[in-house]
Amino acid sequence: MKDKKMVGYLPDENPPVWKLILFALQQILVMFPATVLVALLTGFHVSTTLFASGFATLCFILITKRKIPLYYGSSFSYITAVVAITGAHKLGQVAPDSLISQAQFGIMASGLVSILAGFVINKFGKDKIDKVLPPTITGSIAIIIGLSLAGSAMQNASQNWGIAMITLLATMIFSVFLKGTWGQLSILFGIILGYVISIPANLIDFAKIAASPLITVPHFTLPTLSWPSLIAIMPIAIATIPESSAHLFQLDLYVNDLSKKLGRNKKYDIESKLGLNLIGDGIGDMVSAAIGGPAGTNYGENLSTMAITKNFSTLVLITAAVITMGISFFGRLSEFVISIPSAVIGGISIYLFGVIGVQGVAIMINKKVDMFDTRNLCVISTMLTIGLGGTFAFEGGLIPVFGMKLPAIATASIFGILLNLVLNIKSPAATKEECAAREETA
Repeated sequence: MKDKKMVGYLPDENPPVWKLILFALQQILVMFPATVLVALLTGFHVSTTLFASGFATLCFILITKRKIPLYYGSSFSYITAVVAITGAHKLGQVAPDSLISQAQFGIMASGLVSILAGFVINKFGKDKIDKVLPPTITGSIAIIIGLSLAGSAMQNASQNWGIAMITLLATMIFSVFLKGTWGQLSILFGIILGYVISIPANLIDFAKIAASPLITVPHFTLPTLSWPSLIAIMPIAIATIPESSAHLFQLDLYVNDLSKKLGRNKKYDIESKLGLNLIGDGIGDMVSAAIGGPAGTNYGENLSTMAITKNFSTLVLITAAVITMGISFFGRLSEFVISIPSAVIGGISIYLFGVIGVQGVAIMINKKVDMFDTRNLCVISTMLTIGLGGTFAFEGGLIPVFGMKLPAIATASIFGILLNLVLNIKSPAATKEECAAREETA
């Protein structure tokens, strides 16, 4: 009886218009802080970044034929490499157009790498990729991504613990006890409540909102050929492939679970579309960079929101993308969203980022990863230690190695992939058995 009463939307299902708008606003609010923060950290224009985020999302959904409901937002993986080109070492400092243009060239090249990787995966098939990116890798990456963001969530929450905890507890209560459509809006309601209680605490600068321009036009720039930018930024795309894979497997897991609980009896074959997903990611990077936006990725925050609210409608993301593009032209509206206090974002993030990590555990459980197998323990344990240890032990999550500074998550990904391949050189049978088990549970 509970399954029959469950409310949710699958990728090819469309909610009514009034729900559609509310669901879209919820998706915008969870992606907004991180997407804007990347622009502030790298020297890119905020309005352009917002426009590029929405535009790239529309292109991604178009390229993937509405089969993969994911939202494209600014990626943190590229920050260090991009800052090396733009020279933006102060929060909110906008870089000169000439330097932004050079960074755009490197980002477009990284998009090309993702596209080529997608075509390679499509050519050689899913079984070959399973050997390189088994659930031990993708699950671990999801855990690392979620928990590596825990510091950011707690730091934001510490700005005002009272408001952060009220926001967090209210959101969880809403998501657990509200039913139907109201339950699907739990995160939106949590943010609204947090915002309202922040007003008497004087955490919102309404004067700044009122002083912002009513209408703005995104500052578009064109890429400029730059070999240093190419060398610095392009390789990052390779390290983000496991992250993209993890998001896809998470999506497949939750969409098909919802389909089963809703009694649809329909299998959504999302997991096998990794190649298409990477092509869409690459196209997103290229169109974003072409107009002056930063490199991006499929957002775990939006994926967590979909998992929590059981709303995977692709139309919701299309609507969110269009509204985001519109917001980029309204300076006052952008400033209003930016004015959401850090404590409110922190309270929500404690929940969202934790869900990302839990989804990594769910991947391993669903794919029946043998946690008593020594090979698996070697891969998972070292990836978690490098990814999480590197994130929290070193400034900016950059591990100093032989005179270089390597991003912790990317380093953990590459190390895990190589280690897994080495440990399984003499065990092709085990790999085949694992693949068979995965197919059986899919």
